[in-house]
This record gives sequence, C-alpha cells and structure tokens, in this order.
Amino acid sequence: MTAYVPGITETDLKKIILALQQLAAGRSNAVGSITLATGASSTVVADKNCSAASTPILTAATASAAAELGNGTIYVSAVANGSFTLSHASSTVPRTFLYALLG
Repeated sequence: MTAYVPGITETDLKKIILALQQLAAGRSNAVGSITLATGASSTVVADKNCSAASTPILTAATASAAAELGNGTIYVSAVANGSFTLSHASSTVPRTFLYALLG
C-alpha cells in the first residue's frame, strides 16, 4: 500500500500526522513488482524512488522466482538514480519478484 506524502508547504497537521502514522505502520512508496523477461539474462527495473544509494530487497512471488533465488542465480548488479539492474539466469519461464527499496 502506498503512503500519503504531504507537500513541502503542507501546514495541515492532520495530513502530516497521517503520513507519519502510515510510515510507522509500514506503508511505503518504494515498493513494486517485476517479471523477468523470458530469454533475458539481465533486467533493468525503473523506479523513481530508487537512488544510487538504495538497496533493493527481492522476494519471490512465484515458484519459478523462488527457484531462481534458491539457485543463487539472481543478484543486483547495478543501482542508479531511477533504476536498478538484476542479473539472472536466462529462462523460458517467467519469474515474478516483489521488491522494496531501502535508502
């Protein structure tokens, strides 16, 4: 679930408190999902919340994605402002992952 982000000039205390409550409850706008293309060995994930200092955390959302993690054949090979790159095994089976960006 996404979190409310008050504007820099927000003066409504209730909106600011709502944003803090949502953050404390674990809401984040720095999450998403990606399905790796079949036949590819790397995938660029575009996300406006990604910075060069971010740490992408992956979670398997399908059995084939869990197998990829278990095989140790997927890793974050690059992180930049606006995207990160996953290097992985080429497969004929689509693999879907959920991710969260820290930092």
